[in-house]
Amino acid sequence: MDQKLDRLLSPETYNIPRTCEKCGGVMVFQGLGEYKCEDCGRLDYDDYGKVRAYIEEHKGATAAEIEDAIGISQKTIRRLLRDGRLEVAEGSRTFLHCEICDKAIRSGRYCPECEMKLHRNLEAKQRASHHKDVHGFSLGQKGDEGHRRFMRGE
Repeated sequence: MDQKLDRLLSPETYNIPRTCEKCGGVMVFQGLGEYKCEDCGRLDYDDYGKVRAYIEEHKGATAAEIEDAIGISQKTIRRLLRDGRLEVAEGSRTFLHCEICDKAIRSGRYCPECEMKLHRNLEAKQRASHHKDVHGFSLGQKGDEGHRRFMRGE
């Protein structure tokens, strides 16, 4: 999981601006793909911010139209969709497909049903492996000389 987070946060993934092109200052993340220079106040955007801003002005734009207009590749746009950062517009003829059952979805990698099954299976495996390693206090454990560990005060 840490590797996936590192990949998402790496500057190469979504062309995250680190230094200001105008003054060389540090760009500080403001949210929703927007970055602001802490020295001169100039705004810049990562790929997500650029795509998001374009979609807000051009509702229903296709990936090809976005690529032509702002230069963000369709591959990056598909990655944003798979990462759940963007969603296919309602009423669109184009959809993503669940990687398990192939059902049409608007965002992410799995449909809600398969995602729920996936998480339940993962939780069940974690519980099963956890119970193998757990040793309770009262599972046949006795004191040094075979006596009960805790005795009531008499």
